[in-house]
Amino acid sequence: MDFSYSPRTVELQQRLQAFMAEHVVPAEPRYFAEIEANTAAGKRWTPLQLIEDLKVKARAAGLWNLFLPNVTAPFATPEGHGGSLRSGRAFAADWGPGLSNTDYAPLAEIMGRTPWASEVFNCSAPDTGNMEVLVRYGTPEHQQRWLEPLLEGSIRSAFAMTEPAVASSDATNIQASIVRDGDEYVINGRKWWTSGAGDPRCAVYIFMGKSDPQAPPHSQQSMILVPADAPGVKVLRPLTVFGYDDAPHGHMEVAFDDVRVPVSNILLGEGRGFEIAQGRLGPGRIHHCMRLIGLAERALELMCERAAARVAFGKPLSHQTVTQERIAEARCQIDMARLLTLKAAWMMDVAGNKSAKSEIAMIKVVAPNMACRVIDWAMQVFGAMGMSEDAPLAYFYTIARTLRFADGPDEVHRNSIAKIELGKRTAPR
Repeated sequence: MDFSYSPRTVELQQRLQAFMAEHVVPAEPRYFAEIEANTAAGKRWTPLQLIEDLKVKARAAGLWNLFLPNVTAPFATPEGHGGSLRSGRAFAADWGPGLSNTDYAPLAEIMGRTPWASEVFNCSAPDTGNMEVLVRYGTPEHQQRWLEPLLEGSIRSAFAMTEPAVASSDATNIQASIVRDGDEYVINGRKWWTSGAGDPRCAVYIFMGKSDPQAPPHSQQSMILVPADAPGVKVLRPLTVFGYDDAPHGHMEVAFDDVRVPVSNILLGEGRGFEIAQGRLGPGRIHHCMRLIGLAERALELMCERAAARVAFGKPLSHQTVTQERIAEARCQIDMARLLTLKAAWMMDVAGNKSAKSEIAMIKVVAPNMACRVIDWAMQVFGAMGMSEDAPLAYFYTIARTLRFADGPDEVHRNSIAKIELGKRTAPR
């Protein structure tokens, strides 16, 4: 198995690293300053001009929609859904380089070093997953109305699945309803942790709910497109993660009360929600994990710099055995997580998501836990400063800790891994 990067990926890595060094990293202080200025002006949820300016530069540099695989060839999906872009234009020329999961993974790692950088390249969640859903399962009308503006970066989107009233780690628990009434569906439910719904440019939700409570458990759910300005959609509040509200993106609680949308807004067909979810989550987990690896790499760099510069008990922290052990262990864990994630990406490219089911579950456990440990060790080396806003580590930690829940909690993935392993070794009765 050859994990060397292709010449094309190496070239994109170099360009992306240069862009990050020239434009993104120097702008990090301005990012938070602009949020504070907007807050003082009563406009906390206003999109940042910094990001919009950098988007123009990224697109001009050919670093746009790097996440999206080449979709020139139609997908073999039923009922006329899916396929290439509606207009039939050449994918690579219009929207991005059309990379494989393996090619995109190291680029996601570079972007992950600065938590907000992915948006600069139109590669941020949940838009990435939603765009892939629309490419694979959207009708030509869906693609014209929602996909093309998302690919242009002129609108944003949200994914409404998790609910406050049930344990949504088991998606069969979801109680929100999608009920057909003539030529419309009527949608009711309350969702939370709906990331991206705080952005005033959020124009569409992909909503998951029950369309047939009597069907088999994994055929009860459907996904449907809901315009953000539809009557009955109300953003109730932003949720915070360890005190951070992630403005202007936001993780919102949203009420859907008797929301009506056309029947044509259903994705793929009634009862296909789980099928769509599995197609959406595989690539997204690669993206999340590689971004976390980039975050952990940066935390390790900060830890080494701090350890070399700080003196305690008569010698630099870098000479303390416990610090050396943690630096060494961090290096091992980061590299192991990267190799496992690249293996999962390679398996997905070669044989599809199902072939990498175990590996995808493993990276979802390994990467966030690794990042939490490495960032925590870095915070310890920084001392009290590591918990303050004077260092980025506290914010890094909230991101890593959150991703032990996002796309499924650790316990669910561990159960899946164990069942696969037991299935290999348990003789049939």
